[in-house]
Amino acid sequence: MGTVFSLDVRGGEPTAVHAALDEAVAGLHRVDEVFSTYREGSQISRLARGELTADACAPEVAEVLELAAEAERVSDGWFSTSYQGRLDPTGIVKGWAVERAARRVAAAGASGVSVNGGGDVQLLGSPGAGRPWRVGVSDPLRPGGLAAVVSAAGAAELAVATSGSAERGAHIVDPRTGRSAVTDLVAVTVVAPRLTWADCWATAAFAMGSREGLRWLESLDGVEGLLVTAGDEVRCTGGLAGWLG
Repeated sequence: MGTVFSLDVRGGEPTAVHAALDEAVAGLHRVDEVFSTYREGSQISRLARGELTADACAPEVAEVLELAAEAERVSDGWFSTSYQGRLDPTGIVKGWAVERAARRVAAAGASGVSVNGGGDVQLLGSPGAGRPWRVGVSDPLRPGGLAAVVSAAGAAELAVATSGSAERGAHIVDPRTGRSAVTDLVAVTVVAPRLTWADCWATAAFAMGSREGLRWLESLDGVEGLLVTAGDEVRCTGGLAGWLG
């Protein structure tokens, strides 16, 4: 998937947890094989070219496409799996894959799991008694600095996802034009229980711009956001403060 993944796991029976870790890592490699748009022979590339039907693909493909359709519906089309008229579910696959890996390890009995995929993080449980997981949100305008620190205190599961142009340039597409999204934003960070959705909502909100993106994030239950504009203005949803610390 073109990025680095890290897993931090606490507690559980060592043999079972190590086996689950091996399965989770193998699963991430499998996702890359199936969904990579850079591999001509991947199932998603062949599906996009009409060489395969969805029914002939791995079951995960139908699952991801169904989730993507839901994301498109909730975002009123601001999240899309169409890029220049071609199927491209990249915007949902990484968050879904990270969340799936984290849940696989937690199901093996780990008491705390943190999986980080290129800066997007799924947190489950806790790293220790009375200690919450904490995630630093990079400052898009000050390399090496933090814009905020998110604490998962009081949550059994929490995800943090960021979309923006600071590190990868203008890679987010405006689905209305098919071209790079031109907005006043440089980054959007979304906090939600599940990374599958947090990743989608951060992408959609970035494409919307700060005013519409903030309004839309406020309308979603259990979702908070931090938006940073090119003018160094920070805008937050009303409940974000409850997750900072």
